[in-house]
Amino acid sequence: MRLAHLADPHLGVRQYHRQTPSGINQREADVARAFRLAVDGVIAARPNAVVVAGDLFHSVRPTNAAIVFAFKQFQRLREALPDAPIVLVAGNHDTPRSAETGSILRLFEELGVDVAVDEARRLEYPALDLSLLAVPHHALVGQERPELRPEGGARRQVMVLHGEIEGVLPTQRHTVEYGGALVGLRELAVDQWSYIALGHYHVQHEVAPHTWYSGSLEYVGTNIWGELTDEAEQGVRGKGWLLVDLDRGTVTREPVPASRPIIDLEPIRGDGLGAEALDKLIEQRLHAVPGGVADRIVRLRVYDVPRHVARELDHAAIREWKAEALHFHLDIRRPEVQRTVGVGAPGRRQTLPDLVRDYLRGRPLPAELDREEFVRLGGDLLDAVERDLAGT
Repeated sequence: MRLAHLADPHLGVRQYHRQTPSGINQREADVARAFRLAVDGVIAARPNAVVVAGDLFHSVRPTNAAIVFAFKQFQRLREALPDAPIVLVAGNHDTPRSAETGSILRLFEELGVDVAVDEARRLEYPALDLSLLAVPHHALVGQERPELRPEGGARRQVMVLHGEIEGVLPTQRHTVEYGGALVGLRELAVDQWSYIALGHYHVQHEVAPHTWYSGSLEYVGTNIWGELTDEAEQGVRGKGWLLVDLDRGTVTREPVPASRPIIDLEPIRGDGLGAEALDKLIEQRLHAVPGGVADRIVRLRVYDVPRHVARELDHAAIREWKAEALHFHLDIRRPEVQRTVGVGAPGRRQTLPDLVRDYLRGRPLPAELDREEFVRLGGDLLDAVERDLAGT
């Protein structure tokens, strides 16, 4: 028996400012294209069951266009695979904060899709000898979590869950989407399941035997450059979905071609260089991109650039590059700040970052927020402010 595992389409996401000729945000169109191609691949593979592990939409209130598009794609799946169960769980992005708000995901029940929005659902498919536990984001953040264990006598036991598996994702925590529910690996009881289909982390990743994140279908996170780094470290190339053989225990990566290249150029070290020299190096980096930067997403980091040098760069040329690319992020960073002025009583002098972190460590927080992540984010924001003050 084969199962198609998709996750994190994030339909309706909007990034950057370019629009298609029909007036749709270009990245929104790219994301829709990726989902359509994934559906094409699933239909061609003809699995016995299909699961979508959360964040179908990027927001709780998606646009009408995103809703209609998603409905048509699920309709295609249902018509092409009339006997295959289709299971959809809600992720943190498409879960309302209030239960009274209601969820647009229930619309897909009209197509015969089994949807889990608020509570975990245990679904039985006797014809496939399959028992499936669908665990949405909301079920994991409530006061009482469901028991994440198989039940019944079905030979094939599958769990679909949207959350963050604690302690197994990359050490660079900022590459993981915020807002996910933390779940301990032991809590999953991985050795008792035929397969666990995970959603939330956007890079394809094997958490444990027969326990996988399928990753997103496009680069839709807040830190796409971190995603590229994670993919390189894990030997993953690009986005896609997973085709799982529950009987043989095999997992096959099914790629989804990218709409456009996402390019992180080799950084420039600007220590001791003037504006004219930096302008030439920036131009050289951009001219060296195979095929050019037109309609691509490009980042170029330039380190150790004082504020006065950053102001003297050829900003007219930079604007032309930005107009040519879909998105060109010139990330100019000033030299490392040497903080020598402290604040406080004699014998205990603190820098501004020290003061900020101390304040955040003692600030009252809601119970569901992670204190360490809260403090780290505050430090990141302070660093961003300092770069802004450098004129970058």
